[in-house]
Amino acid sequence: MKRAAFLDRDGVINVEHGYVHTWDAFEFVPGSVDAMRRLHEAGYALVVITNQSGLARGMYTEAQYQALTQRLSQHLAEQGVPLAAVYHCPHHPGGSVPALAVDCDCRKPAPGMLLRAQRELDLSLADSLLVGDKGSDAEAGRRAGVGRVMLVHSGHALAPEDVALADSVHADLGEAVAHALAQPACPTP
Repeated sequence: MKRAAFLDRDGVINVEHGYVHTWDAFEFVPGSVDAMRRLHEAGYALVVITNQSGLARGMYTEAQYQALTQRLSQHLAEQGVPLAAVYHCPHHPGGSVPALAVDCDCRKPAPGMLLRAQRELDLSLADSLLVGDKGSDAEAGRRAGVGRVMLVHSGHALAPEDVALADSVHADLGEAVAHALAQPACPTP
């Protein structure tokens, strides 16, 4: 079993401008590509886990989402940052697309995307880490049994209850990765 770095997309890898769904609107958080490269070089499988309620809200299509994801994966691979997988939740109970306007087990804070990645990629969650920018990211990590859970500010304040769910809080992905790599590996229970 291998360890993974689970990364939220919007607000961690890219600047959150609302419902980003085109490459032209995609802007990397400064230092995020280098931080992902450092994780990869340290032996972490890079797994993106992202809620994409814009699909359920009818703001963009699955084809548009997949085109952006393919372009992102290609760009990162060209930078020496191969993604092991990208998982997304298209659901939201308040959505306007009936097939996607449902409660599910994949929308964070539910741990469904993490558990699916564990099964499909043969991952040790206890030896893995997660970096998100919201309490729902941290809660999903906790519920799945991820060994180290970190949050980043990404330009917004975190509520005290969100901070309490995390092992540490950092300015951005670069700082979180520097902290994680300076610490001993997560213990296996």
